Amino acid sequence: MAAVRDDQRPAQRVVLELRRRIADGVLRPGDRVPSTRQIVRDFGVAMATASRALTLLREEGLIVTRPGSGSVVRVQETRAPAAPRLSPRDLTRAKIIAVAIAVADREGIEAVSMRGLAGRLGVSAMSLYHHVAGRDELELLMINAVFRAQPLAAVLPEGWRAQLEEIYRLQWRLYRRHPWLAGLLSLTRPPFVPEAMMHSERTFAALAQLGLSPDERKRAALALPALVRGLALTAADEVRAERETRMRTTDWWAAMESEARMKFRSGSFPHLASVEQTVLAEDLEVVFEHSLMRYLDGLAGLAEQK
Repeated sequence: MAAVRDDQRPAQRVVLELRRRIADGVLRPGDRVPSTRQIVRDFGVAMATASRALTLLREEGLIVTRPGSGSVVRVQETRAPAAPRLSPRDLTRAKIIAVAIAVADREGIEAVSMRGLAGRLGVSAMSLYHHVAGRDELELLMINAVFRAQPLAAVLPEGWRAQLEEIYRLQWRLYRRHPWLAGLLSLTRPPFVPEAMMHSERTFAALAQLGLSPDERKRAALALPALVRGLALTAADEVRAERETRMRTTDWWAAMESEARMKFRSGSFPHLASVEQTVLAEDLEVVFEHSLMRYLDGLAGLAEQK
């Protein structure tokens, strides 16, 4: 057995304890393991040591990183059967869209291609073009399907504020469930997808109740989706970074800890130095709620001045 260096012993101590909890069933498959912050508190170790311990457990295959959930105990997966080959008459547009969305959710929109989808469906690439004209149409169909699967309520909530909250909380949920979606939507060149256009229609209808000028309504109708989409793109970037680097945000901050401290010692950033810098994906949920509520508060104050 290789000797454990002194600088690895604290991390190994954490690994042994978490490994024991997994073996004893205290932490079951799918359970979330302690975060780096919790390990720091519970074991009295440095953030870098906590990050190293989780990295070792991931390398052993005992835990995996699940975007939006953090590190969880690995679930033993059974090998999925090979996708059955479809005959051209069994292939439908709905099947193509469903597979494209599943691939984009799991691997990112960049993993979606006509040739790749054909391989997953067990058909020739040319057979897909009988149902979908190409990548551009496929993306529009994916957006359509996502919005159609979770439409706005048929009965409007009472009051402009509740109506806007419903619209933009739903958009946030869709973006979080499908991280690729925000990247396909544009505020200045929006796709003409009826299900998505209804969000804008209802936004203008809600704003019309406030007595704002047409220009003020237009600006608010752009600012609200921009606020939500901007945060969603940040969340999507984190999902992409975790997938590409296999490093969680806490791991990245741990790796950058010494450089950050060096910058802060200069005294040029006293306010930044006083704030805990680690930003977790879960924090974005709080930021979303804070941003939406404060913007709506501002609209209410503007309306009262009319």
